[in-house]
Amino acid sequence: MIPPKEAVHAAARRGTGSPLAPRDRPSAEAFAPNLLAFIRLLRRVGLQVGPGDALAATEALTLTGIETRATVRAALSATLLRKHEQAELFDAAFALFWRDPEKGATEAAFAMLEEQKAPQKPKAGDRRMAEAMAADRPLPPPPKQEEQPPQLDAAMTVSERERLQQMDFEAMSAAEIALAKQEIRRLVLPLDARPTRRFRTDPLGPRVDLKATLRAGSRSGGELVTILRKRRVVRPPPLVAICDISGSMARYAQVLLHFLHAVTNDRERVHSFLFGTRLSNITRQLKHRDPEIAFEMVAHMVPDWSGGTRIGEALERFNQDWGRRVLGQGAVVLLITDGLDREGGRGLAEATDRLKRSCRRLIWLNPLLRYAGFQPKSQGIRAMLPHVHEFRPVHNLASLRQLIEALGKGTRR
Repeated sequence: MIPPKEAVHAAARRGTGSPLAPRDRPSAEAFAPNLLAFIRLLRRVGLQVGPGDALAATEALTLTGIETRATVRAALSATLLRKHEQAELFDAAFALFWRDPEKGATEAAFAMLEEQKAPQKPKAGDRRMAEAMAADRPLPPPPKQEEQPPQLDAAMTVSERERLQQMDFEAMSAAEIALAKQEIRRLVLPLDARPTRRFRTDPLGPRVDLKATLRAGSRSGGELVTILRKRRVVRPPPLVAICDISGSMARYAQVLLHFLHAVTNDRERVHSFLFGTRLSNITRQLKHRDPEIAFEMVAHMVPDWSGGTRIGEALERFNQDWGRRVLGQGAVVLLITDGLDREGGRGLAEATDRLKRSCRRLIWLNPLLRYAGFQPKSQGIRAMLPHVHEFRPVHNLASLRQLIEALGKGTRR
């Protein structure tokens, strides 16, 4: 193997170039900063050049001299290059950093001819080389922008959020449905607490707890030392939602399920049911915090999605199997359906009337009320309408907000 110093001398003897005059030769002290700058450029380009290589390059230039361009290039390539694959990148860095002034004038003369040629694919490392050279240059100051007087737009515009509040669920695109679901998750149903039949011990309660007072007096020899008091327990009433998932209600049911999921995870004693041709209790599935997992569990459980509608049969089944379980303590029932029954309203009036008598408040949410000229012409709607406390639309975000306000205000039985 050829020693590094001998390789430097051999490469220097093969190099060509015009020697500099003694009075034009730069000193080693003036050349050292340029050499360090060139080594930093090689590092930014990607060559592995360390402090030992920099010392070897300085010693090589001391032995060979810096009289000619070819001598300097041969000395630096012999000490700074480690792989043949890096030779092309080193040559480009050397030609770009140690520029020849006389060659620059010649290249400027041929610039116009080069512009007419077809564009060529840049060589490997050209982009890195340009970025490395640009790192040393100061960034140009940003151009000054002339200040323009503010312009007032007098056109009447409506924000996207306001338009989304009034848009019908059935007319929304997939992206708008996703935004509507995010808005529904932010809705908060107020906890309209109501008094129950139970009492709890309270030192500042409005009523005297005679039974507890006598029991305490029996422990102290029959003397009534302390008068104990009590207060009525107050808690929110149960909320029961019975949602239609037939073909005419499928699009609305998909959005309203997000509302039911948010309410179920926000307050206690919420019960949800779905019905098409049969009744399904999905309360346990909606209690999962992740909505995607909850809806996937509901999809596996409910087989009659987007099918027919048997409202009377579903309400009768609910009254028989679930009425006494979930309709106690002044429950509020949300009946979500369009009233289009395939059975022609048979048995629907009796089932709705029994449901009304079993709860404190029965609210019928019908998306058909979005039409200004709505009239109850179908047999199912005419059978149900006399037996509900309230009849409200549910077709957009604004109607959901109105429903929440109505539930927060409450009503007397």
